Amino acid sequence: MNLDAFLQKDTYLSNTSRGLISGFVGGLAGTAVKTLIEEFLPVRKIEQKSAQLKIVDDLSTKITGTPISVENEALAAQLVNFPFGASIGAAYGYGKKDKDVMNIADGVIFGATTWVSTHETSLPLMGLESKPTDIPIKMQANELIAHVAFGITTEFVRSFINERMKRSQRNRN
Repeated sequence: MNLDAFLQKDTYLSNTSRGLISGFVGGLAGTAVKTLIEEFLPVRKIEQKSAQLKIVDDLSTKITGTPISVENEALAAQLVNFPFGASIGAAYGYGKKDKDVMNIADGVIFGATTWVSTHETSLPLMGLESKPTDIPIKMQANELIAHVAFGITTEFVRSFINERMKRSQRNRN
């Protein structure tokens, strides 16, 4: 059996594989959209380092003895953003493995809950971001908008890729 035939089947293993793959790709696309939006809508003060950069800076300091250089900061932050976005996209895709139909509301909920579970709770608890009460409401709203766009994009791409993989073999026959 070839890969296309496997992905076209409606079995637990095929659905799971399609869900993980389509969610992973959706998470990458969602992260790209979120990153683009954050170029236009400020989500933190200019002098404030992102949580991603703090993580990579700490790792770089432990490995090399020096933090990331200023010219490499944007790239370094994306070395955390894209794998994280793809990973949670894959988990989302797994959760939707039996749901082929696109549902924008699911994407909105996914993006909003990602924002709440990271920027409103876990990152401040880990000391990587300020407490939500210390962040201006406009910046919080911008971050929420970027995360909702991430969720919608992830859902759109997940649904599209999932359907394409499911139909690929049928269209060849």
